[in-house]
Amino acid sequence: MAERRRMGYSMHREILDEETVDEMAKKSDSKPSLSEKIKKSMRCSGPRLKSCLLGSVPVVSWLPRYSIRENALGDLISGISVGIMQLPQGMAYALLASVPAVFGLYSSFYPVLLYFIFGTSKHISIGTFAVLSVMIGGVTERLAPDSDFMTWDNVTNASVVDIILRDAERVRVAAAVTFLTGLFQILLGLVQFGFVVTYLSEPLVRGYTTGAAIHVIVSQLKYTFGISPVRHSGPLSLIYTVLEICYLLPKTNIGTLVVSIIAIIGLILVKELNSYLSKKLPVPIPVELLGIVIATVISWQVNLNETYGVDVVGLIPSGLQPPVLPTASLFGQVIGDAFALAVVGYGIAISLGRIFALKYGYKVDSNQELIALGLSNSIGGIFQCFAISCSMSRTMVQESTGGKTQVAGALSAIVILFITLWIGTLFEDLPKAVLAAIIFVNLHGMMKQFMDIPALWRSNKIDMVIWLVTFFLTLLLNPDLGLAAAIGFSMLTVIFRTQLPKYSILGQVPDTDIYRPLEDYDLLKQVPGILIFRSSATLYFANAEMYQEALGEKSGIDITKLLSAKKKLEAKRKRHEKKNAKKAAKRNAVDMEGGPEKEEQKEIAIIEMDAEPDPSLPRSIILDLSPVNFLDTVGVKMLRSIQRDYGEICIEVVLAGCLTGVVDNLQTGGFFNDKVTKSCLFSTVHDAVLHCQSARTHNQDKVITATHL
Repeated sequence: MAERRRMGYSMHREILDEETVDEMAKKSDSKPSLSEKIKKSMRCSGPRLKSCLLGSVPVVSWLPRYSIRENALGDLISGISVGIMQLPQGMAYALLASVPAVFGLYSSFYPVLLYFIFGTSKHISIGTFAVLSVMIGGVTERLAPDSDFMTWDNVTNASVVDIILRDAERVRVAAAVTFLTGLFQILLGLVQFGFVVTYLSEPLVRGYTTGAAIHVIVSQLKYTFGISPVRHSGPLSLIYTVLEICYLLPKTNIGTLVVSIIAIIGLILVKELNSYLSKKLPVPIPVELLGIVIATVISWQVNLNETYGVDVVGLIPSGLQPPVLPTASLFGQVIGDAFALAVVGYGIAISLGRIFALKYGYKVDSNQELIALGLSNSIGGIFQCFAISCSMSRTMVQESTGGKTQVAGALSAIVILFITLWIGTLFEDLPKAVLAAIIFVNLHGMMKQFMDIPALWRSNKIDMVIWLVTFFLTLLLNPDLGLAAAIGFSMLTVIFRTQLPKYSILGQVPDTDIYRPLEDYDLLKQVPGILIFRSSATLYFANAEMYQEALGEKSGIDITKLLSAKKKLEAKRKRHEKKNAKKAAKRNAVDMEGGPEKEEQKEIAIIEMDAEPDPSLPRSIILDLSPVNFLDTVGVKMLRSIQRDYGEICIEVVLAGCLTGVVDNLQTGGFFNDKVTKSCLFSTVHDAVLHCQSARTHNQDKVITATHL
């Protein structure tokens, strides 16, 4: 392989400290006040009003420019395909939310239309989502448990659940928490809080969704085995539920289990066939739709419900529900769940939206996405929908079948409307076990996320720990508390990393102005008499003391010991000076009285301080602050203390590589005074090195001549 050609450059300039740079560049001291910023933000003009309108209602900007020739056919095929998928998934995820199946269809209609108007992503498929559905199910079953709706059946002489009243109450709970979720998202969007998603790192999101998928699977086992376990809530509820299911396994309904096994095997086989023929098929085989159609026909013909006791969907009313305001009295009981749903739903939607925006070269507005999802949820809650987000499986189908704009989503909503108005009642005999099987098979993508663990082990072990801790916290504490605990743990890892940075002594790359850690390279040279110290993290109250200790360890200077020795020597010198002064005063008094002069006087003991510093110590210390992006008051005091203490033992301390914000922190923190000015701050480490060298020799011009070959 040919050696890479190296280009050279030559530079000649004076040594520049921060004070000189400010003078040369004419640093501006004028900053807009808070009132000026508010006035500017509130100022209204025609172009700004137009921009605000187009930003708030994106459909107004892109729909008039919609190209029918380029996009219509792809959006039509994609919309029909996704609409067909929405039918079985909406009904299945309604089971997760513990509400009647038809409300899953409503949740696949109203929010999708609203996102079409207000959303900015062209490719994500909005609608029901497994993780949010199981979180909703936890809330509905906690606030409307079966035990609250037990009635006495005179025919069977046993207590039975009043399903109609129970489902009505659960729908009210789901609508209330969904409405509140939407309000949270709208509020966060209006205050420009879209950056909150940055706290949901990819390992955290993937670990969380994997843990939530386990909750989804466990919640559907009752439909697979045809049993009725007691609902558990709170921490460790997953473990209690699994133990309860194991206890009830002997009571499994064989007919339900057979239906489940056949449905799962059939769905897997057809999905594998889809993957095998993906390049030959114009659109994927609608496996879920075929599954529910075939299962419904068989269930209707064989009468599975009455003959074998297989639980079916039951009554599906045709038409749409009238709007109903949510029950405000429930808000206080679901406020925590609503905030968790708002963050999770937004995090998943924006993450997926950004992936496709990057792929196809357009921009997704994070704050507008919050508002779009918030309107979809809040208005959807008024129409008895439950919380929505985007689905990976539907999004992949929407993109792969040619969907290019939000029109595909609107067309899928029209398909759902048609089904809800005229076809929905045909699926009343659909076994719930088939819907559970659809959920199991659709979760295979999330189960593949376990392969993240070995990949993260090789690339970043801290990210792997975040993934695992998030997964187990979600399993043990449930999705709502698990998310909060996982975010807290993720933030702690950042704090720990700033508390445990890498401290290095820098050496010079030969014949360059580049400085690197000595322990990482073999051919670096330490500048004689100068110690260059750097920390890999910012400086603030949590690591300021450790920074000072690391400087002492790396430099080999016990500053406390040296200062103590100097103070003792100074005190001893002062005592001798005082003693000698008394002797001199006494002798002067004798001389004035005319006493005989002593021919021989005892030699006066003199304590001399070292005129020259210890040659084993460096003459200068350069603190490279280029990794530091802010300083708090503790950090400023620590730097001031270092400069004062080392200055007392004749070691000059200068700072290099300070960002403008760090310089401002130093100024406001009281670092500078009459003796300490910006002349001790240098733009680069090399400027600081040459300054220290010139200060030592006193006979070199302050000129940088750096040549790279």
